[in-house]
Amino acid sequence: MIVDNRPGAASNIAAEIAAKAPADGYTLFEGSITHAVNASLYRKLPFNLMRDFAAVTQFASSPQVVVVHPSLPVKSLGELVKLAQARPGATNYASAGSGTSTFLAAELFKGQAGISLTHVPYRGGGAALAAALSGEASVYFAPVASSLPHIQPGRLRALAVTSAKRLPVLRAYPTVAESGYAGYECGNWYGVMVPVKTPRATITAIHSATITVLNQPEVNRRLTDLGYIVVGDKPEEFGAHIKSEISKLAKVVKDLNLSAE
Repeated sequence: MIVDNRPGAASNIAAEIAAKAPADGYTLFEGSITHAVNASLYRKLPFNLMRDFAAVTQFASSPQVVVVHPSLPVKSLGELVKLAQARPGATNYASAGSGTSTFLAAELFKGQAGISLTHVPYRGGGAALAAALSGEASVYFAPVASSLPHIQPGRLRALAVTSAKRLPVLRAYPTVAESGYAGYECGNWYGVMVPVKTPRATITAIHSATITVLNQPEVNRRLTDLGYIVVGDKPEEFGAHIKSEISKLAKVVKDLNLSAE
């Protein structure tokens, strides 16, 4: 298997390439909440998530962890809010691009906390993480898996997790809801998708192979240790989940008055 990483445009570049790929089972696409958000965030897209793709299975779901550069004088979410209130717009936050889960989590929190943070979009999660590590960006609602190695040695300071419950790998850190923002919950999901005309028998074979791997104890344990919640559902269940997410997130985009070109 060759991984073809195509960052940029909040993952729309990769999605367009995958949507137009031959429907022969040799091109798999990793869809996520970003693509469900983009369906309503962007006025025009060269693909349609429901029309151009067939769902195979959801790998896993994953919340974010709110991290700040150690130079920022805050040690809790409450202190971050007070700082933002004292200096509206002066504190920035990084994201992997408009429409990504890192963007959505931050915007949802901004709205609930009633604060102003300046959005700085980067070309993918790697660049956003690098900005947070260097101090170029002060705040990042980061994926747990990529930020965990930097939290433990103190290169990033964790404040809270965006899940409904505390995560085993970050048990010492409260949820955003526990920090005073009841009802707040946000997280990403990842799953396998293929071009829509891929034969049903091929989809079934890919699904079976994926579930076999997810059920391997060492794989399951590794994902859990990185902060993921393993899913492995059926194609129709994943398809229904994507449809539901598109509808739910369209309301969020509208309520927050978000848009992207």
